[in-house]
Amino acid sequence: MSLNVLFAGRKERWPEFEPPLRAAFAKAGIKAELALALPPEAVDYIVYAPTGGLQDFRPYTRTKAVLSLWAGVEKIVPNSTLTQPLTRMVDEGLERGMTEWVTGHVLRHHLGMDAHILGQDGVWRGAVPPLAPDRPVTILGLGALGQACAEALVGLGFPVTGWSRSAKNVPGVVCRHGENGLVEALSTAEILVLLLPQTAATDNVLNAKTLAMLPKGAVIINPGRGGLIDDDALLAALDRGHVGHATLDVFRVEPLPPDHPFWSHPRVTVTPHIASDTRPDTAANVIAENIRRCEAGEPLLHLVDRTLGY
Repeated sequence: MSLNVLFAGRKERWPEFEPPLRAAFAKAGIKAELALALPPEAVDYIVYAPTGGLQDFRPYTRTKAVLSLWAGVEKIVPNSTLTQPLTRMVDEGLERGMTEWVTGHVLRHHLGMDAHILGQDGVWRGAVPPLAPDRPVTILGLGALGQACAEALVGLGFPVTGWSRSAKNVPGVVCRHGENGLVEALSTAEILVLLLPQTAATDNVLNAKTLAMLPKGAVIINPGRGGLIDDDALLAALDRGHVGHATLDVFRVEPLPPDHPFWSHPRVTVTPHIASDTRPDTAANVIAENIRRCEAGEPLLHLVDRTLGY
């Protein structure tokens, strides 16, 4: 029996995703009709991104699962018509991309590279940076991406503290959780990396109160979600020098409006949501594996808990 799989992502990305998905289905032994358009009542699985246009899931009465191409699902979970099982994307490509971006920017700030890259003014400055063991890093969020980044930084010798909603155990990482744990995690964070999901509980997790808990001159790196930071509070902390620099990849409104003060602030680096993107080759394997598992009666990977929002 052949399955019907609807690709409900952006149509412009269909040429990128179609060949890897077909190859992954074949490798997994899945016989499927994969298409951009199918009768809703005939669809078994939906490969989904919110930018694809599909918003009403009620006609998809036969659909067994909606398989998101995105790691974040905060734009999907509120859709009350989506009652089918929903999975989020966790794959090697996302983990590797995020790890490379985070590690690169941690090292950039740790080594003070901006002063040399941007400061070619003829003045010989001999300040030597500390070694990694003398630079505490904190990561808020110890999901798959947070753990991958933490392990890479531990491998480079940084003392890493991680904070999560519930207790976690990551080798080589000082793991904190809960409200008191957040205070402890922030208090030592000379470099702070935000990798929490966007939920009601994490909205503005960095605000005037929590920013004040950071060591003076701390660097903030946010490749997680724009809503994790109170923008006005961050700008105030930067202006008074309590926060030394903020490297931001995600924002409440994207693209970031041209007149937003982040663009012109001398201690803010804006990158255009490039820290990690879904790579078709690796994502296709996860999609195929979840279809295989569902057809075999096995639990889906990366199933979203809608009460938690991730």
